[in-house]
Amino acid sequence: MRIASRSLVAALLAAVSAPASATLPADPLASPMWDFVADQAFGAGARVAFDPRVKVRFPDIAENQRVFPVEVDARGIADVKRIVILVDLNPIQLPIDYRLDDAEPFIATRIKLDQRTPVRGAVQLADGSWLVSGGWIDAAGGGCSAPPASRVSGDWAQHLGEVRGGLWRTASGPRAQIAFRHPMDTGFVANIASYYIDQLALTGADGRSLGMVAMQAAVAEDPVLTLLPHARTGEMVRFHARDTNGIDYRGTLADRGGPAA
Repeated sequence: MRIASRSLVAALLAAVSAPASATLPADPLASPMWDFVADQAFGAGARVAFDPRVKVRFPDIAENQRVFPVEVDARGIADVKRIVILVDLNPIQLPIDYRLDDAEPFIATRIKLDQRTPVRGAVQLADGSWLVSGGWIDAAGGGCSAPPASRVSGDWAQHLGEVRGGLWRTASGPRAQIAFRHPMDTGFVANIASYYIDQLALTGADGRSLGMVAMQAAVAEDPVLTLLPHARTGEMVRFHARDTNGIDYRGTLADRGGPAA
């Protein structure tokens, strides 16, 4: 029996232990967490490319690191099945995972920022591949580790579960917006356990699924989501959300006709 040379053994071991992220493209933002975040969000061996057609919009300055608006718009791309928002240097790096069923590839919401970080939007296509875009944002920090305003004022329990929203008709199609009163606790504040809305489903009047959003506690307190479901004229879109304490929030988004305020 021939004994393999040390160099051959080393090469074989390197091939076996090579990280799955080796197939990832180089990060144009040069984030130190890109490989880790991508592997967690997309899975080992996923096909990933950076593409400016994934439009990620957010303010140039984070005036409030607890409430930072982010919009991902991929309406110029065909066959989008999923949208995720990634925040590389947050302790909670995947605040939004939106699986589309019968909707335009668009989502807008507000998130927490814990420090200066890349904020990205990524979309998964029907063939399983991913397209990514985004940019750096400066933030003062502490958005994930500061107590929500409702906890400080002490009135959060009085308003827990209050929901408002509607469905507006625009030139580009139906626009649904839904807002919840909820502390969205991260668990990083002393003596306050993690507690947040973790799922939201939209369905048409006939029961068809329009889309499902998985949320984590890095979504801002009193979460607001804007989606573009394919709702028919006059159709009442139903929502069903649940938080990590098992509380259900159900209702309908009334068709309000003209554009949202």
